[in-house]
Amino acid sequence: MLTVPVRLLGDTDAAEVRRLLDAAPYAGAQVAERVTSGRMAWWRHEARIFGYGRRLGSLCWVGANVVPVLASQPAAGAFAELVAGEPRGCSSIVGTADAVLEMWTRLAPTWGPAREVRGCQPLLVADCPAPGVRPDPDVRLVRSDEVHALYPASVAMYTEEVGVAPAADGDPSYYDRVLDLVRARRAYARFSNGRVVFKAEVAVVTRHTAQIQGVWTDPEFRGRGIATAGMAAVVDDVLRRIAPTVSLYVNDFNEPARQVYARCGFRQVDTFATVLF
Repeated sequence: MLTVPVRLLGDTDAAEVRRLLDAAPYAGAQVAERVTSGRMAWWRHEARIFGYGRRLGSLCWVGANVVPVLASQPAAGAFAELVAGEPRGCSSIVGTADAVLEMWTRLAPTWGPAREVRGCQPLLVADCPAPGVRPDPDVRLVRSDEVHALYPASVAMYTEEVGVAPAADGDPSYYDRVLDLVRARRAYARFSNGRVVFKAEVAVVTRHTAQIQGVWTDPEFRGRGIATAGMAAVVDDVLRRIAPTVSLYVNDFNEPARQVYARCGFRQVDTFATVLF
């Protein structure tokens, strides 16, 4: 039996949730975008949001992903205890490293084994154009009639990054996700003879930040500075058009990517971890 104050949050908790998410503008961005309308009922999102503390101090999104936000060790333990008795329905647990790893310590006996645990992923933020880096003028928003060219690059990126293909044969969900990003003017690419050689997407937008995911350079074109100039172009456009900051998280072992982000003016503000199933 739970002996700590954990409760399912609903529409009446929206103001408190927004207060909490404003205190975690980068680490809580994934959840903040989903509840930006102020409507919190689980059936609106096909997910549940749980809060910890009589005065809300932590929360946890439980849906296709599990995302703890501002979760202290007791809160992370309480969230893990809450969901441990349920069949695992998520593809990952992602968030600040302390909270995710605390949850996984408690969930591993029933939810394990994980396909991979990435315990150190620097969370980076940039709030101004990169000094001394010339943005690539050929990086631009992808048009709807170019999705057929972007999709294979997106599949290649996902498979390289996550270790599995993004969708089973015949499942259109990942293609639809790519198309949605293009239609929302969130997908950037550089093309060469109709082929994507660099790409990046804005996966999350809040009033505080735009979170970048899916950064990828064609292996044939790596080592030429394309990623640095391409990211500089993305950062410039996002800061001008979408949000006051740009954020992302990166695997600590991906040294080439970390060097690109450092050149583009990103600084570390926190550390994420991801448990992949």
